[in-house]
Amino acid sequence: MRLTAREFDRAVARAIARIPDEIRSALDNVVITVRKRPSRDLLERIGYPLDEPPPLGLYVGESLRERSFFSPPPYPDTIFIFQEPLEEMCATLEELEEEIEITVVHEIAHFLGIDDGRLAELGYE
Repeated sequence: MRLTAREFDRAVARAIARIPDEIRSALDNVVITVRKRPSRDLLERIGYPLDEPPPLGLYVGESLRERSFFSPPPYPDTIFIFQEPLEEMCATLEELEEEIEITVVHEIAHFLGIDDGRLAELGYE
């Protein structure tokens, strides 16, 4: 499946709108950006194995549990959504939006420090 950048952005917006308020409210101070694929530089910077399939999304920043009131993070928290890897694994727009939603929720979980058990309770395994 292949979408234009504009169509993919709309799919991301619809997927984010489906996320429960409890989780979505954490996005107020997080930048969400769409890229075609993760750059080699980004993958090397985070220590991601270059011989592995590319990630669907990525959270870059300090989780709320790691932060100090006296030492704010130097950069804004960012969630990257990678269009091509998501499109490659999906056959329909409905499936794509579901995968985008799951990806965004998992990346928000990294930011909030939500564990896998709580994600499972919310239906995001």
